[in-house]
Amino acid sequence: MTTSLFELLAEHPAGPTEPLIHTMNATVTMGEFRAAVDAVADQLRSVGIGPGDAVVIARPNDVGFVAAMFGVWSVGGAFVPMNPRAPEPERAAALVATRPRAVLDAVGVTELADAQAVDPGVAFVLWTSGTTGAPKPILHTHTAYLELLDRVLGPLRGAGASSGSGPDGPRRPPPNLIPVALALNAGIYNVLFGLRAGAEIVVMDRFTPTEFATLVVRHAIRSTVLPPAAITMLNDAPDLETLAPLRYVRSITAPLSALQARRFTERFGVTVLNGYGQAEIGEVIGWTAADAREHPEKVGAVGRAHPGVAVRIGAPDADGVGALLVRPPAMAAGYVSGAELADRIDADGFVDTGDLARVDAEGFVWIEGRAGDLINRGGNKVFPDQVEEVLRLLLEVRDAAVVGIPDDRLGQVPVAAVVTTGEITDDALAAHCRAQLVAYKVPVAFHRVDALPRNDAGKLARRIVAETIRGEGSP
Repeated sequence: MTTSLFELLAEHPAGPTEPLIHTMNATVTMGEFRAAVDAVADQLRSVGIGPGDAVVIARPNDVGFVAAMFGVWSVGGAFVPMNPRAPEPERAAALVATRPRAVLDAVGVTELADAQAVDPGVAFVLWTSGTTGAPKPILHTHTAYLELLDRVLGPLRGAGASSGSGPDGPRRPPPNLIPVALALNAGIYNVLFGLRAGAEIVVMDRFTPTEFATLVVRHAIRSTVLPPAAITMLNDAPDLETLAPLRYVRSITAPLSALQARRFTERFGVTVLNGYGQAEIGEVIGWTAADAREHPEKVGAVGRAHPGVAVRIGAPDADGVGALLVRPPAMAAGYVSGAELADRIDADGFVDTGDLARVDAEGFVWIEGRAGDLINRGGNKVFPDQVEEVLRLLLEVRDAAVVGIPDDRLGQVPVAAVVTTGEITDDALAAHCRAQLVAYKVPVAFHRVDALPRNDAGKLARRIVAETIRGEGSP
């Protein structure tokens, strides 16, 4: 039985001379990759890195990042991914929060003082998104993360999506294209997902529509993941004619605008599917290819619960909307600070995700928004996502964020921050909203901004938007 993520290399069907990882300009065989992993391990051992030591990896999006990750595991350590382009204050804060034994970058290994040991079973330290507060470092164990991978792979294997036979023996699954930063949970997850499935990996050093389209054709990619920002870039690429043979895209890392999803499908003929997960619990809800074929009317939902995952709606209202509670088979061990997840778990083992959702008769889950984002305007509920989507229907509105601002009479009122690409008055924005929404959902004011604050994963930092608007004295 596999107990360590490092064992994914030994279990992978690629032989020493067969390809394992591709980039835009090179291909690395299994033998070459294992040699790179061994070199990293030797480098770490030479400075005394071993079980229980955390090592920061601050490398570009390349094969070396993946080799460094497995090199850390080879010596029994836990790795902490870091964006090498992160500003110095952010890097310093991450080092203080995680207290690693060393930093491994493209230059070499740098030992650090005052390190904090972690449990030898910890594979890596990831971060919460930080959309509602400061990001928190989370401890993920090898065994829990393997379960996380297998809960998603199980239905695919059962349907024969990653197995079968060809004239030369067992058929390998198609390569797994990774169009996101490897320093993000989504990047790490999709690398390990591909390796666990026995697939080759295709790593992008940076996302561009042209490079993405080239790699899709070169490796005959039929299904991949994309963050909303990448989907928008592809939608706006003027010279991109086709993404064939791509058929399915799973939107990851942040909520995807329904408008952008429709644009993508209409332009490229590719079905866009959502999924749902959190850094602490992994992906718990998603789509299978069979569901996509049999339930096209459900596109917009985040899918159905994965095997072994229970879903419950807490305190639903008349429309069935309430707190989304999930009970996965495994989850993160806790936070680096020592805090546990227990304060979010009820007596039956369900985790309060902090999101609002409803579940339809067929078991498809529909996310309505974050519980903390819900605006209560004199007793009437306003879901910011719904108002933002209406605003984005206007050609002059590039992006929008809606937040609740305190009001002496109503408790809260909705206010919008908008990024506009053309001339449009506040009256025109309000009139457009009134034509699409009931009156209490229409923002009472509109603030023009050059850009909205988002984290590395593309998630809107709504808290910062609200603080900025309050600082300006609105409404």
